[in-house]
Amino acid sequence: MIAPDALARDFDLRNLPAGFADDPFPVYRALRENEPVRRMPDGGVFLTRYADVLAAYRDPATFSSDKRKEFAPKYGEGSRLFRHHTTSLVFNDAPYHARVRRAIVGALIPRALEPLEAKLESLVTRLLDRAGDAGRMEAIGEFAGAIPVEVIGDLLAVPGADRAPLRGWSLAILGALEPVLSAEAREAGERALAEFHDYLSLLIAERRARPGDAERDVLTRLIRSEGEPLGAAELAENCVFLLNAGHETTTNLIGNALELFARFPGARQEIAADPGRLRGAIEEVLRYESSNQLGNRVTTCATEIGGVALAPGTFVTLCIGAANRDPAAFADPEAFDIARNPNRHLAFAAGVHQCAGMNLARMEARIALGRFLKRFPDYALAGPPVRSRRVRFRGFTRLALSWR
Repeated sequence: MIAPDALARDFDLRNLPAGFADDPFPVYRALRENEPVRRMPDGGVFLTRYADVLAAYRDPATFSSDKRKEFAPKYGEGSRLFRHHTTSLVFNDAPYHARVRRAIVGALIPRALEPLEAKLESLVTRLLDRAGDAGRMEAIGEFAGAIPVEVIGDLLAVPGADRAPLRGWSLAILGALEPVLSAEAREAGERALAEFHDYLSLLIAERRARPGDAERDVLTRLIRSEGEPLGAAELAENCVFLLNAGHETTTNLIGNALELFARFPGARQEIAADPGRLRGAIEEVLRYESSNQLGNRVTTCATEIGGVALAPGTFVTLCIGAANRDPAAFADPEAFDIARNPNRHLAFAAGVHQCAGMNLARMEARIALGRFLKRFPDYALAGPPVRSRRVRFRGFTRLALSWR
């Protein structure tokens, strides 16, 4: 057993201890208690306290989302990965960020999402019908991963016959965001972007010729963006971003919830007795097993955080997973408590960069989990879950479930 102070002292995001991907929370706790503003070997800092992470989110002028300086050496400035990740909504500041977000967010408010509910309920029912007779399901590939791809496909009005490659493209592109980038992951990301761009060029041309309903078709909204219109590259890269943002994290949310409800059957029984508790349960899943574990910023000027002085240009990693288990912000944070109130978790970030799709993710999780629990209330794990080996995104690659 490694002492907590040693865990904190030796922590390096690019050289993680064995077993970290399975359970990073003891390391996060050691960092919070011993080096909450951990100076990394590359000169950046790693934040694990709730108050520090929240402060960085709330000060975008000092803690910028612009990742060009970090991504240039990682991907190469001429690469597709560099162009994508420096053009998409999430890694940019105002005014560009505000302009693109404004075009997207109107299609993702609760009122605009209401027409999607019936289609989503129908999709979930079909997926559960397909698995029901078999008595078992691989819940990531056959359920959790299938739902957001169809939903984002509907938002972009991608024809159903064209949706098969979307999940694989998203996994490859997001895989290149890991702290350590292998040659294989770089190649897979570049290839996925090339294929996705080829497809989008056709889809965008078709939508320009025949616009969709601007209230519900996000691609049409982006094409018609108010003020300065998006350029061709900006338009394409933010379509890629929408798929990525809506796919991986929602897949993880649904998969993590199903695993947690199996691990904590008391919580599942409480939801069965009172389905109204599901909304609170989803918020606790988001806190306890945050789908997105890490955020990134860079300082624009000399500043300090958590009492530590930071020079301009310092890379800052915001550890959402650690902040969401900080005892200074959450009573008994290691307990999975679906009645937790208040539950001001940071799973969707905060401030101007708070996730534009959070209402959509919550709706998908509520319908998917509610119908699953009603249909298969006695489900159980049918084998050891297989965790994704990713550090930034926390979820499963395989989750076998069975029921009587």
